[in-house]
Amino acid sequence: MHTFDYNASGLTEVQCLSTKETIEERKAQILIGLRGYKLVKRKKHKEGISFHVKTSQGKELLIFCWPTQGTVGVQIINQVKKIMKDEKMEKGLLVTSGRFTQAAKTNARKRGIELIPRLFPAFNIFEHVFVPKHEIVGAEEREKLLSDYRVQPYQLPRLKASDPAVKAIDAKPGDIVRVIRDSQTAGKYTSYRYVVEG
Repeated sequence: MHTFDYNASGLTEVQCLSTKETIEERKAQILIGLRGYKLVKRKKHKEGISFHVKTSQGKELLIFCWPTQGTVGVQIINQVKKIMKDEKMEKGLLVTSGRFTQAAKTNARKRGIELIPRLFPAFNIFEHVFVPKHEIVGAEEREKLLSDYRVQPYQLPRLKASDPAVKAIDAKPGDIVRVIRDSQTAGKYTSYRYVVEG
């Protein structure tokens, strides 16, 4: 397993895991690394740990780790939103090992909070031999792809937004994802998937 160390230049990968680190913190660190976020600061709250990060586009967001195995309802979403407001953040992510209620999912979407499913792995899934590389197709390439194949996006094979690889690269419903697999006969095999709700 891999984790990340905090220093002035951001995150650096190290091999050992801290015994005080929660599984939610490991998942948050994996997300930070996979999405290319830059860590600004880590803060401990009475409810959990938060990571203030910057995206590659320069936007700031808060990743909150809520350590629970139970149900995550609207009350927890409201508490996370309050922490985001205190930290002056409009967007956030909630990482937990609990199950989200339907009301919590709806409330989180309205409040700008992305929910990381409890089944999201605490390791880099792209290091596994059976997980191919996933990339979000850019706007220009998307138009060329759809034109070349003479298809509409919904005619492509689908990939659910809750898929761990989709969550890892921050693809949203409506995006097209390029999946690049190793092939014994072709060297590399490229396919495209349309991201849908789910």
